[in-house]
Amino acid sequence: MTLRRPTSRQAGLSLCLVVMVGSGTIVLAQPQDPGRPYWSDNWRGWHFYEEPEIPPPEPPASAPRQAAPASSAATAPRRSPPKPPEIVEFERLQRALEERRHIAIMRPTEANVRRYMELEAQVVSRASTFADVAQRIAWASPELDPTLQGRPVNAKALEVFDQLQTTQRSQSISALGRDHVLFFFFRSDCPYCHAFAPTLEAFQARHGIKVVAISVDGGPIPGFADARRDNGIATTLRVSQVPAVYLAQPFTGKITPIGFGVLSEAQLVERISMVAASPDSAAAPFPRGDGGLQAQARMTHQR
Repeated sequence: MTLRRPTSRQAGLSLCLVVMVGSGTIVLAQPQDPGRPYWSDNWRGWHFYEEPEIPPPEPPASAPRQAAPASSAATAPRRSPPKPPEIVEFERLQRALEERRHIAIMRPTEANVRRYMELEAQVVSRASTFADVAQRIAWASPELDPTLQGRPVNAKALEVFDQLQTTQRSQSISALGRDHVLFFFFRSDCPYCHAFAPTLEAFQARHGIKVVAISVDGGPIPGFADARRDNGIATTLRVSQVPAVYLAQPFTGKITPIGFGVLSEAQLVERISMVAASPDSAAAPFPRGDGGLQAQARMTHQR
């Protein structure tokens, strides 16, 4: 067989096809346009799979960015002001003393006990210096001197204080006797009532307040010849023990207990003054009715 040589036209056509194929390959090998989907590139083939690109997260709005620093500033802990050096030194000394005491207790050697006692002596010395300075300030400042407030501590001043207080209370009781009386409940067979009667008799004469004696059992008692027989007021006031003393105001119908048992004159003065000065003291009304004790107290008070 005779082989035919390609003509010049065929050779030129073949060369053109090679160039076209080569140029087409170069074009197809260029990177894909990011705006086109991957399936539009048919040169990849249907067997090829490519994950879609994830879009970048959008930046947050400007308002939350401004709010974030404010919230963080609000939640940030506030710094406490620095402590004065005296407070720091006091706390250090307190911790050191406590630690040395604990060590000395748990291991009471001579060295440990000595170290604790030496530091304790320093603390006591500082406390003594503080007490001396405070005392000098109190001497120079009457409003800060505790010995000038209330009951004095000096023996001579205490004597004067008691005398003034007794005089003032006696005057108060004398003024109280203008419209008040003392009810004295007793029994004729009670030895404590007989022992208490002279004290009440002297109290009546010294302070000028009338004592109305009331016999629970109807019997007499020395010193009170005008004693009244109980008409039921002892039961109303629930007098379960004698002797008993009540402060009564006949014109207002109020009775206030002062005390039970044998009392001294000083106790009577103190209790009556306290009851008279307290407007909220416990009081009970007079019993009403014909022949009541209120009418007798009025008659006794008028005498």
